Order: sequence, then structure tokens, then C-alpha cells
Amino acid sequence: MSKVKLSVGMLTLGMVATNCYFILNEKILDKNGNNHVICIDPGDKGKYIYDFLTEKGYVVDLILLTHGHFDHIGGVNELRELTGAKVGCYEKEAALCSDPHLNLSNYYGMNFGITPDVTYKDGEIVEAAGLTCKVIATPGHTSGGCCFYFEEGDILISGDTLFEESVGRTDFPTSSTSELVRSVKEKLFVLPDETFVYPGHGEVTTIGHEKEYNPFF
Repeated sequence: MSKVKLSVGMLTLGMVATNCYFILNEKILDKNGNNHVICIDPGDKGKYIYDFLTEKGYVVDLILLTHGHFDHIGGVNELRELTGAKVGCYEKEAALCSDPHLNLSNYYGMNFGITPDVTYKDGEIVEAAGLTCKVIATPGHTSGGCCFYFEEGDILISGDTLFEESVGRTDFPTSSTSELVRSVKEKLFVLPDETFVYPGHGEVTTIGHEKEYNPFF
């Protein structure tokens, strides 16, 4: 069966250059001629994200979070207010999202948190904007971190779990090096080699490339 062609857009935002993604099927239009998108990890400048997407004729149906660190959630409240979209994360990450100490915002003088509208279980299928993705729990960088796998487009949004030839840090509250290694090996490296990996920072890679060249494995 042939794969559905999905589009992935990206904005790099904030003090640590966090990648915010928006996923869509360009062939699906609403009655007003607009595409609907899932927005993932709006790390900063919620109004900027909203204006950018609106200019393109994109409507945000859902906001997803790979994890709750400040640089991945800084634009959530503003974007949620402007779009009316719900915010979702893996169920074990909700507490970190709302805690300024655990989400590291207090280290940078920001001292904020966000409250997700919905939480998901490991393996749950999320449907929005005419798309479906699977929640893959990948503890390690944080205890409730996850990835989002759009099988129909060979797309994995990996957050700070897996980077191009690297992995996320494990020296933060709730982090665990052993869990991170296990998550990548058991949850991500079982995906098809041709799966495109869109990380929370840095460049796009593939599962096949990381299996062969990532020095952490």
C-alpha cells in the first residue's frame, strides 16, 4: 500500500533554537479552502506562529507536545488562546509541564507552566486535521517524554529523544540515561529505516541513518 504524502513545515524559535513543526495533508481542504494542521512543540512566540500559519491559510486543529521543557511549551498558551485548539501530551508528562522547576523555566527567570487539555496513553492513536499519529512513550530526556509517529507519511517527530547522530541530555530533573537508551533502541529503532526523524533541535535525519551512525548506540 502506497504511503500518503504529508507535508512537514518548521519554525525554529527561542533562545535554544527549538524546532516547532506543523503537519498537514495538502490535499485536504475545508469548505473555505484552508488546510488544517497539527502543530507540535510551539516553543516560543505563539502569536508569531499563529500569524505565520494564518498567512498560509493553515488552521491549527491540535497542539501536541513531545515533552514539557520551557523551550518546547513557551508559545503554547498564546497559540491556544488564538486558535482555540486543545493541547495534548503523554499522560506522564502533564505534571512537568505545569511545574516551573521541572520544566526549567525558573532557571531562566520565566517561571511559568502550562496545563494540557488532554493526555494520551502510550500507543494511543491521535486523530486531528485529517491525520492520524501514534503516541510512542520514550522516557529518558524527561520521564514523560514521547514521540509522535505518522506512519502514513513515514514521519517521526522525536522531540529531544533522538537527534541527528546524538540524543537528548539526561542531566535534568526526571531524566534517565538508561531509560533514554532503552527508549531509542526498543521504541524507535524498530521503526522502518526510511522513517524521517524530525528532532526538537537540529537537522532532519532517518531511523536507518541513526542506527548506523549514531555514536550513542
